[in-house]
Amino acid sequence: MIKMNKNASKRKEQLLRATYQALSVKGFSAVTLQDISDYAGVSKGVTNYYFKNKDDVLYQTLEWVTNKIYHDDHTAISKETTAMNKLRTYMLSTFSTPKRNRRVYKVYLDFLAQAVHNPRYLEINNQFYENCWSIGREIVSLGIKEGVFYSQDIDNAAITIRTIIDGCLTQWLMRDNEKLPNRDQLHDFYRKICFEAIVGFLTNENPKKLSILEEN
Repeated sequence: MIKMNKNASKRKEQLLRATYQALSVKGFSAVTLQDISDYAGVSKGVTNYYFKNKDDVLYQTLEWVTNKIYHDDHTAISKETTAMNKLRTYMLSTFSTPKRNRRVYKVYLDFLAQAVHNPRYLEINNQFYENCWSIGREIVSLGIKEGVFYSQDIDNAAITIRTIIDGCLTQWLMRDNEKLPNRDQLHDFYRKICFEAIVGFLTNENPKKLSILEEN
């Protein structure tokens, strides 16, 4: 195992970013170590120095991507003080931009297809969901304490929140088409219905009456 100094850590992250980019274009099955090296602008020998093989670099890329998603989402909600603002910010962070969501979910769904046959990938995915659920638990717990969400099983609520998010983003991705004149508006549409579905679930009320998309 390579002991990382600052420069080595930067080089490794460069390779992970390049792998992520290559995967979003070529897909899991087609991407090669040479592709990753080309996207990183380094020789194949450099890639081989930091990773044992293709499976190793893909495994570490999945870990890096999912950790980054969690870190970005958690950092975003940590700046808010109320449950509803945390939830709103979480949705805005999750539905960041069409370009970012398109890349993330194409890569992520590709990995999920492999996780069925690869325990290492499945382990990372399980940890990713544990991280997502921890965000949900934080939001729901605060909302119940504030009296804006009705009291319910917090763990189940956290799982449901992430289920709605993934369902909306996956359906959006399946409908996303370059020929659509309003493809970015479709992204906004799914973000809106995701807000409404989650708030309706947590409050047991018609979300439209709550004007949840309106800034306070």
